[in-house]
Order: sequence, then C-alpha cells, then structure tokens
Amino acid sequence: MSTFDKREEGFEKKYALDEEQKFKAEARRNRLLGMWVAEKLGLTGEAATAYAKEVVASDFEEAGDADVVRKVLADLTAKGSAITEPQLRVKMDELMAQAIQQVKAGT
Repeated sequence: MSTFDKREEGFEKKYALDEEQKFKAEARRNRLLGMWVAEKLGLTGEAATAYAKEVVASDFEEAGDADVVRKVLADLTAKGSAITEPQLRVKMDELMAQAIQQVKAGT
C-alpha cells in the first residue's frame, strides 16, 4: 500500500467517524429538545421520556431539521405556547452545542 493509499484510507476513516459523531450529536440534540419541549408541555417522568423519543423518531421522516421543527411547533401550538420558529431554532442551536460536547466527552 502506497503512502497515498494510506492517507486516503485515513481520510475515509476520519470522515466516517465525523459522520457518526454528527449523527449521534443530532440524535442527542433531538432528545434534549424533546425533554425541553416536554417540560413546556407539562410532561414529566415516563411521559416526558416517551415524548423525547417521539421527537428523535420524527427526525427520520425527511432530511434536515424541518420535520423536527414541524412536530415540535405543532405540539407547542396545540398547547397554546407562544414559542416561535426562530426561538425554537435558537434553542436547537444551543442544544446542538451541548450535544456535541456530550458526544465528544462520551457521556
């Protein structure tokens, strides 16, 4: 195997690891978001955990965050919450930073 092949293999492994960490961070962010929204909806305990799982599962409907935003906003609106999409996206950004730190720390 040439040096070039070894470098290429190294880049491919790093890319795969980066993508795996990105996936884990997004799932973690969605779980954290689900728990935050559950609190806003007045859910606690098992109901809050179940809701967080619904939020994580909603991310598999389509690529990107639109499916998660749509679900969460609909649930908040149904409960009479005044949280707007821009406010929700700011919270999602905050939680993504937290999720990345948690994934990198292995927690």
